[in-house]
Amino acid sequence: MTVALMWEAKAADGRGEDLLAWTRAQDLPRAPLRRETFSAPEERVLVITWWDAPYAADLPELSPPPSDLAARAPHRWRFESLGTED
Repeated sequence: MTVALMWEAKAADGRGEDLLAWTRAQDLPRAPLRRETFSAPEERVLVITWWDAPYAADLPELSPPPSDLAARAPHRWRFESLGTED
């Protein structure tokens, strides 16, 4: 089974590049199958990691960013892959 963990944070005003750099510098205790980082308007950063694990597995996640970088606590979601559609 493939599980995707999504982590999204909104930067404090004017701190988007700093939040993105902080996010990219964060190591996880073990490597996921894949990790991808996205940015969006309003200085938001999204990280998706993919894992070969059961849905309820204890998986490493990114920590909350330092309070001076973030406008709010990060949002987190967990999804189970249902495969691709051709």
